[in-house]
Amino acid sequence: MAPTKTLTAKTLTEGQRAYEAKRAAKAGMSLDKWLATKQREQEAEAKAKLKALEAAKPPKPPGFFGRLMERAQRPFGS
Repeated sequence: MAPTKTLTAKTLTEGQRAYEAKRAAKAGMSLDKWLATKQREQEAEAKAKLKALEAAKPPKPPGFFGRLMERAQRPFGS
């Protein structure tokens, strides 16, 4: 999975910084607090996506030794 792009005041262009400043003002926050909140939300979303991907994986079939042990546990008649 590719690393997520972090939003900091250093990586934003002037236009992006102005846009984010307007959104922060509209939300009643400072730009730094707004960017920190946005970063936390992005990280939480990435964790949720990763968790959903892991939950969607089918269970791994037993390997050679797992099948061997399974067969050893069965009675001889089967």
